[in-house]
Amino acid sequence: MKIISLFNNKGGVGKSTLGYHLGHALNEIGKKTLMIDLDPQCNLTICGIDTEELHKIWLEEDEFVDDFEKFNANNELLQKPRSIHFLLKPTEDGLSDFDVIPPPVELAQNLHLIPGRLSIHKFENKLAERWSGAYQSDNLAIRTITKIREICNLYSAKYNYDYIIIDTSPSLGILNKTIISTVDGFFIPAQPDMFSLYGIRNIGSSLSLWQREFETIYNLISSDKRTKFPEKFVQFLGYTIYNAKKYSTEKNEYDLAQAHYSYVQKIPQVIREFIKESNRVHLSDEQIEKPIGGDAVIHSHNTFPSVAQSLNCPMWEVPDVYSNLYKNNRDWLIDREIEPINQGSYGRYRETKERYIAFANSLIERLNNL
Repeated sequence: MKIISLFNNKGGVGKSTLGYHLGHALNEIGKKTLMIDLDPQCNLTICGIDTEELHKIWLEEDEFVDDFEKFNANNELLQKPRSIHFLLKPTEDGLSDFDVIPPPVELAQNLHLIPGRLSIHKFENKLAERWSGAYQSDNLAIRTITKIREICNLYSAKYNYDYIIIDTSPSLGILNKTIISTVDGFFIPAQPDMFSLYGIRNIGSSLSLWQREFETIYNLISSDKRTKFPEKFVQFLGYTIYNAKKYSTEKNEYDLAQAHYSYVQKIPQVIREFIKESNRVHLSDEQIEKPIGGDAVIHSHNTFPSVAQSLNCPMWEVPDVYSNLYKNNRDWLIDREIEPINQGSYGRYRETKERYIAFANSLIERLNNL
């Protein structure tokens, strides 16, 4: 099992949309996958489940997220899917963990989701408060820092996942420091602009600092506590250009406007300069030069992602899901103000499946070298 994350400290790059479709693409090729939403904006969650369903999950948890001592081993609550903040709450409050883990949301037969929650900032506050204690080998501090990885391992042991995908917020704060430093690999969804170049620089600089901190903690703690951490520090898996406008008249390999293409050409050099070689030792020169999946998911899908989100399905399933609802539950479409979908676009929706599978296979090739 590999734990991976999508990360960019610049928002608006389509990170959650990419993560959601990556999960579905992995499922399409027979890889059992869990997605965990640790972005307070919960965009990954909203892609996967209806907001009414999410509200029901949150509502059942509200009292216990505010004060977990009231929980008192409510086993009925643990028989239903719970948010990631609920799962982290015993550690946040320094209380005993659950005897059983709640089931994830089932999006497909072998694709599951642990929903996000807006209140995750409370756990982040505890991370900041306890961080210094890790240098003194404080048990609760170590438990807090490693809890997200432990949750991944617990769910993998029960459900036998091939991959776990963690979505993150666009931030270099302590929650993302903890997530990125304790997963196996991460990649950067980027757009072809100046901001992405500086984003990679910022991530590379932060990664070096985080590695020094984690190595210091690792060297100070006992051998039994070291088992809670990954055997080696996180590896950079590469980048992908995502949601870029296509210009078929341009004479370059990615059909991008020349100004955008010039930024893409600069990315490999920025990676070599700012992401240490020790964090990318498994990547070949060609893998540094090229986006993950080549041009598979580079170009914008226009309104397709928003339509897919409104139907809580990947883009390639939109024609079938919409047709079924139009035939059997038209009121549902009307209630959610979903615009009619032109049947002439069905082919383009379905074509996205092949592209995301190509992206997933390219990512797996890199993961296999970890």
